[in-house]
Parts: sequence; structure tokens; C-alpha cells
Amino acid sequence: MEREKAKAVMEAVLFAMGESVEISRLADVIEEDLRTTKKILAEMAEEYENSSRGISLMYFEDAVQLCTKADMYEYLIKIAKAPRKMVLTDTVIETLSIIAYKQPVTRVEIEKVRGVSCEHAINKLLEYELITELGRMDAPGRPILFGTTEQFLRCFGVKSLEELPEMSTVQLEEFKQQAEAEVQLQLDI
Repeated sequence: MEREKAKAVMEAVLFAMGESVEISRLADVIEEDLRTTKKILAEMAEEYENSSRGISLMYFEDAVQLCTKADMYEYLIKIAKAPRKMVLTDTVIETLSIIAYKQPVTRVEIEKVRGVSCEHAINKLLEYELITELGRMDAPGRPILFGTTEQFLRCFGVKSLEELPEMSTVQLEEFKQQAEAEVQLQLDI
């Protein structure tokens, strides 16, 4: 397939899908190998960035998505409904951090780190589609395993989990201390 036609086909597919598509699937669609497909996608990404276009190509591990450029948001909200605002409390952020760094992880393992129940935080993270159920652990009771989603990567501006900053033992200890303070507050009430 001619290069410009391949770009047009991939752009059409990405636009119509409205979500990320694995690069290998795009390669199948344009009938090219993975290496060539990645080169064409890189050219497309450069064209989007170097022009006055309102879209960009975002990479998420082995997939790509056509997205609105961040500086177009103010214009987008003038015509679209205001997006649902996520409220991430400290408790929800701490729970998300534990899941991001320890995934796949069970609710019990998260609560062991935090020292308090995290059912509400997990439900909020599922509602915001920042985490998902990855299956069940092969253990008594078959507890649910949780992990982060592509939405998590989008929201925090990282392309893969490898880009997350290193978590120090000091930060982990601070999480535990904050959780203990929460327990004490609940006991005092």
C-alpha cells in the first residue's frame, strides 16, 4: 500500500475507533510489517506535532490513539459537555499508587499496606476507570486482582508503567503513617 494511503487508512481507523488500537492490528490493516507500520506512525506523529492541527498521536505501550491536543481543551469544552471531574482524595491517590506499583494486587494486600479499609477508594478508582479487575488470584477465596488501565496512563501523562517514578521506602512509610492517623480519627469519632 502506498505510504500516504497507509497514513490515511490508519488515521481513519484511529478516528473511528475513538480509543487506542494495537500497532500490530494497524499493521494487519495496512498489510505492512510492524517495523514499517511504526515508521509510518512516527511520521504521522511528527506531522501532527509540526502543524497547526488540533490532534496528536498518543502512544500507550503497544498501542496508539488519536487524541485532541491539550491546548485545544478550552475550545472543546465550549461545544461539548464539561467532562466529569474526577475528585481524587489523598486516600484514593494513595490506594491508586499502591495498585500502580504493586499490580496485580488484591484488596487485602492494599489494606495491609494502608492499614485501613480501602473499599471506597477502590470503588471510586473503578468508577473513574483508572483501575480494572485483572482476574482472580489462585488462592483460598479467589480474591480479585486489580491493576491500572490505559485511562490511568492517559490521566497521569505516562506512556507505560516503566515511566512511573521510583517509590522510596520513605514514601511507603508515610502512606502507612497517614493510614494509621485515619484509623485513629475514626476511633476518636
